[in-house]
Amino acid sequence: MATHKSAAKRAKQNEVKYIRNKTVRTKVKNVTKKIRLEAEAGNNPSKNLAKNLDLAKSVLDKAAKKGVIHKRSAARKISRLSKLVNSKSV
Repeated sequence: MATHKSAAKRAKQNEVKYIRNKTVRTKVKNVTKKIRLEAEAGNNPSKNLAKNLDLAKSVLDKAAKKGVIHKRSAARKISRLSKLVNSKSV
């Protein structure tokens, strides 16, 4: 346990940030998983995949902006998802 007041405050802040970052990371994982599953299923790929790709781009960019994931990591994930969607829609 923290012995100083400032250390106690820092521990509390870290806990809040941990919870917030965890929710964002979970959202990123869920949205990418959703796209991959839809791409494998192949049911009417053009409409749903394009819409979900836009959602995924938004979620990933916001996560990078907040500092939850690195901006290059977000760009790489977006690129790979876009490549997957484009290969399925053609």
